[in-house]
Amino acid sequence: MKLKGILTITFIFTVSFIWSQKNEIDEFKTQNGIIKVHPILHGSLVLTYNNTTIYVDPYGGADLYKSFKSPDIVLITDIHGDHLDHKTLDVIDTSNTIFITPKEVASKLPKSLISKVEVLKNGQGIHRLNIFFKAIAMYNLPEIENSKHPKGRGNGYVLSIDDKQLYISGDTEDIPEMRTLQHIDIAFICMNLPYTMDINQAASAVLEFQPKVVYPYHYRGTDGLSDIAEFKKLVNSKNKNIEVRLRNWYPKN
Repeated sequence: MKLKGILTITFIFTVSFIWSQKNEIDEFKTQNGIIKVHPILHGSLVLTYNNTTIYVDPYGGADLYKSFKSPDIVLITDIHGDHLDHKTLDVIDTSNTIFITPKEVASKLPKSLISKVEVLKNGQGIHRLNIFFKAIAMYNLPEIENSKHPKGRGNGYVLSIDDKQLYISGDTEDIPEMRTLQHIDIAFICMNLPYTMDINQAASAVLEFQPKVVYPYHYRGTDGLSDIAEFKKLVNSKNKNIEVRLRNWYPKN
């Protein structure tokens, strides 16, 4: 009986663990496949679509990516270390990877990667692997000389994958370029002070451009984690049709 009890407890724990892991992977059906969203750490995520794997701002070390195949595409939004993480890039197999970055990021990549880089300015777009990538402005307001994120240096991105559009904000405040987005199916919205925006700004912007699904991500600031549950309340108190998905981008917390 004692052994049976131990085995039962072990089974329940194992199933619970597997289930908790599955809950961190969301699937979105498209006309021709499935987009999977994998939260990683802070502003980092992995998107998979059929046989294509996209790393967004890979950060935090190789162990976080060991369960994924090598990236077909790496998107990088900005030059800061939580977006352009050389230590992580150095240990990821990028031998067959296309990098899509802003100019300032490209200038800081090692020479061995330069031939793999596609540089986009705000507003520019490019087709790669049957996906359209468009660079969207990301910057702080007001626009001042010593801004942590000046306009034009970094890129947010809109990805058109099959019949779905995904928006990745990067480090930004609630700028007009975000508020005027249209037909966004899935949005990843930052909210960490003092670097980007607070939950009120983020909620206001989301209510303006009305994505179907929104993930608060990049929500660790100097005073800890932003209150993403309150962000969800702010959004859904005014628009219950926007699905706010709360996921753990800080697995050690």
